[in-house]
Amino acid sequence: MTIRKQIKEIIKKAVFSYAEATEDKNFTVEIPENKEYGDYATNVALIFSRQARDKWPNPIQLAEEIKSKISSEMFEKIDVVNGFINFYFKPEFLQNQIKEIIKENKNYGKTNIGNGEKVQVEFISSNPTGPLTVANGRGGPMGDVLANVLNFVGYKIKKEFYINNAGNQIAVLGHSILKDDKAQYRGGYIDSLVGRIKERDVYKAGQEAAKIIIDEMIKKTTDKFGIKYDEWFWESDLHKKDLTEKIIKLLKDKNLLYEQDGATWFKSSSLGDNRDRVLIKKDGLKTYLASDIAYHYNKFKERKFDKVINIWGADHHGDVPGLMAGVEAIGYKGQLEIILQQFITVTEKGKKIKMSKRLGTFVPMDDLLNAVGSDVVRFFFLMHSADKQMDFDMDLAKEKSDKNPVYYVQYAYARINSILRKTSGHNLNVKLELLNHPAEIELIKNLIAFPEIIEETAKDYQVHRLPTYAIKSAALFHRFYTECHVLGEERDLEKARLALIMATKIVLENILDLMGIGKPEKM
Repeated sequence: MTIRKQIKEIIKKAVFSYAEATEDKNFTVEIPENKEYGDYATNVALIFSRQARDKWPNPIQLAEEIKSKISSEMFEKIDVVNGFINFYFKPEFLQNQIKEIIKENKNYGKTNIGNGEKVQVEFISSNPTGPLTVANGRGGPMGDVLANVLNFVGYKIKKEFYINNAGNQIAVLGHSILKDDKAQYRGGYIDSLVGRIKERDVYKAGQEAAKIIIDEMIKKTTDKFGIKYDEWFWESDLHKKDLTEKIIKLLKDKNLLYEQDGATWFKSSSLGDNRDRVLIKKDGLKTYLASDIAYHYNKFKERKFDKVINIWGADHHGDVPGLMAGVEAIGYKGQLEIILQQFITVTEKGKKIKMSKRLGTFVPMDDLLNAVGSDVVRFFFLMHSADKQMDFDMDLAKEKSDKNPVYYVQYAYARINSILRKTSGHNLNVKLELLNHPAEIELIKNLIAFPEIIEETAKDYQVHRLPTYAIKSAALFHRFYTECHVLGEERDLEKARLALIMATKIVLENILDLMGIGKPEKM
């Protein structure tokens, strides 16, 4: 149980005598930004003040009453400020957490909030019309790390790449391979495919090229990126099973289709969409939405996922309402979540590098990975919230100094290993009460927040929380290293500080493993 949950349980017991259904009340327990307001603070008195107004006319009086009923060995002090109740840990409580971290080791931070629920995370899924680019690769680290976090807290996770090899873009690719007047994709990769594909049928040439692009370009890049998919799902397999036709019939039977202007329309506006959507065009070709609904029918009905998380580029925002309506229509409302990733700009020497796959002037992900390495690319991509546009600064990415956040975190880990290599083993029979320096206490407070960081990320998918936490952990360790000598100190103090260093190593290992970032023993 996380520290936050422990505090929340203590609070619930304190308010039970007058406040009913505390489980349903959304009071918070948070770490205050201002340290003067404690290690944790709660707004419980503000939330329950109306319910308890007969006895305590205002939230401050209620907060004082709740405070008087709290009894715990965790806290050195509890005070009330502006109706908030602030908690301050006892040093001995914090010190004893080091033993728990070391005992749990690689399991530190693990929970079972997922309870074995089967979840699919689908990400990147770029069209198989060219090498993976920086633009469509941004979702790679997020999807991979989100899946890692969900797995860490007890979900059964599958990572998937969906290959659109049955739409109009395949015909466009075919024209580009045949170099006819409808060619749109250009560049060296197209030229390299021309001589290998003998098929003269446009669509078949496109499909043949798509398979080569997936197998020889995109898969190699994702491997280099450190991403291992459980499934590469081909859209053409949906059509082999006539699954799209099945979906059309299912929607028709539910009276959710109608004919207009020679096309077949889906009544998606009746299911929350801002307009109805075409499923079959005038020429008889099915739209992407028809295939997407069939694909999600396969996910939920045939493969029995309890939840599906799709990570898409922001340019697909217009497709979200239609698919959400489609998923609801086939009976799985509330089980699909779509995360939109905003655009990325790569800069070098202060200038933007332009990207366009069709003109052949895009920035291949391989080029970025070769220039700065997977660790840097993953970390930089993860540092930004999905809903924020990001600039990838090549000059900073190449830095081998504390200015580069990846270097900064990895150097902390390498420094820890350097210290531990100089010692002859560690045990938990140490006097942790000697750890009372402010730098030690702040480092411990940060370490015990790790399980909460993971649990929060599993709930809201904000994976940028992980690199932020890693940077803070490295900063607090570097401060501790600067202000507190370890080797050569009085023996009991040295052993206690070595235990703190070991606990810090465990947390850094776990966070770096979840992010898929390397853990260098030396730098």
